[in-house]
Amino acid sequence: MQILKVKKLRENAKMIQRATKGSAGMDLHACIDSEITIEPGEIKVIPTGLAIALQNENYVAYIYARSGLAIKHGITLANCVGVVDSDYRGEVCVGLTNISKNPYTIMPDERIAQLVIAPVCVCDAVEVEDLDSTERGEGGFGSTGKN
Repeated sequence: MQILKVKKLRENAKMIQRATKGSAGMDLHACIDSEITIEPGEIKVIPTGLAIALQNENYVAYIYARSGLAIKHGITLANCVGVVDSDYRGEVCVGLTNISKNPYTIMPDERIAQLVIAPVCVCDAVEVEDLDSTERGEGGFGSTGKN
């Protein structure tokens, strides 16, 4: 089992935790003193009050939206998926946006996102003149059909 070191930056920060044993993501909570309302089309950065340390450069922490907030209330991540690099030691914050037509209020300690730790394939980029050919080739968006 991998270890994720977590440092509370504020006393009222809630520890990262899984909702169930089978959960891939760990819940991140809003570390705020009072409620924050996100108006339709607005982006707000919500602090978690936590900093993390991944074991090494072969791991990354991804921040994903909580499906309940996104589906029921239109609250999702402003950048779709957040990336916390292995060498970052600052506060983990979550950029949320409201894609609904109604304001939504984030409450103190509310679960706002989930953190997933994953391995990273670290590689060096090398410029080449040609790439190997494949059956698909340069076929892009929609090139493989609807099914």
